[in-house]
Amino acid sequence: MTHFRTSAILIRRTEYGDSDLIVTFFTLSRGKLSLIAKAAKKSTRRFAGVLELFSEVNIVGALGRRRGLPVLQEAVLQHPFAQIREIPIRIAYASYWAELIDVWMEEQVEQTELYHLLRHGLSELDLGRSFEAVLSIVFQMRFLRISGHSPNLERCAICQREVDAMRPDALGVDVAKGGIACLECLPRSTDVPLMSKGTIKQLRWVAGGDLTRAARIKFSSPAVVEALEFLERFVPYHLGRQPRSLRVLHQLRGTRP
Repeated sequence: MTHFRTSAILIRRTEYGDSDLIVTFFTLSRGKLSLIAKAAKKSTRRFAGVLELFSEVNIVGALGRRRGLPVLQEAVLQHPFAQIREIPIRIAYASYWAELIDVWMEEQVEQTELYHLLRHGLSELDLGRSFEAVLSIVFQMRFLRISGHSPNLERCAICQREVDAMRPDALGVDVAKGGIACLECLPRSTDVPLMSKGTIKQLRWVAGGDLTRAARIKFSSPAVVEALEFLERFVPYHLGRQPRSLRVLHQLRGTRP
């Protein structure tokens, strides 16, 4: 039996039988990893208060010789991020980020940059130092870059005209074609999302560079609305799945899906 140890963030947990849990972690050294936590529901000592969603823990797992899930043998709490679980809107944002990672990532593929992005987002969410919606904008833009789905925010997706040469100031979005577009290039529709050039430039800026500075950027209220509407359409479309957690997030914010 082979043992391993790694820092990990709990992104999903599922009951298995009468006493066990299947826990899915996003780990620092092994990417997404599902393990079975035996007797986790019945024992008052084993894993007590440790296997809470979004907590960062140090885990010890064991890989058997036969096929099957690794066994979670030990979990030591590092950062509980407990304040997230006290506030519904914070739970909704954290659940959305965790679901995006769970949907996109294959098992046991290391993704260090994404791990640090999630950990940073959860830490800021827990401390309440940053506006939740702005954190989500930063998370989604960087997630798209890491996953290879970055939107085209440099030029029209149809005619290839650069942003600075496009008129008017509010530009259209063509999610299917992967980015922004001139209004005259888009089919006439009342459902076309619009973004100002200012919002587009901010999105381009937060997609890279220093993560701490990106999370502190000032978005106006209209820019937050534009960016969230764009990203929460773009991300599910290019992942090929509508996250369940996003519906809850829309309900809590009172925004349309």
